[in-house]
Amino acid sequence: MELWEQVSRQRVHYIIDSYELQGEDMEDFDDYLEELLIAYAPPQIELAIVETIVASWLKLPLSKGIEFIQQSHERLRAWENIPNFQTSLTASQFQQITGLDPIPVFGNYHHSSVLATSFPNKE
Repeated sequence: MELWEQVSRQRVHYIIDSYELQGEDMEDFDDYLEELLIAYAPPQIELAIVETIVASWLKLPLSKGIEFIQQSHERLRAWENIPNFQTSLTASQFQQITGLDPIPVFGNYHHSSVLATSFPNKE
């Protein structure tokens, strides 16, 4: 695995760990997440996770575990059929929520509220 791939995966795991999203069944969660990391680009997964976190804030308590990762996967599936989908998050909101640099997700359009690129499926 190349360095950029390791960093991309670490970013996904950082968000998961920061919000303690694994829940009780960590092994099943990790297996499911690994399947997503094989099927989708990590920046796309990051965005799906963060959008799912934001959606979960509207209906407390925050979903965790398999339920959370399934909700994130549903977002990823929905985006597959939309060539240039748009996110409701701005790059700065993404950065505030994750503490991560938004450029890998939003590209150099750092201040844009629209996703800079569409993500190809990794398959």
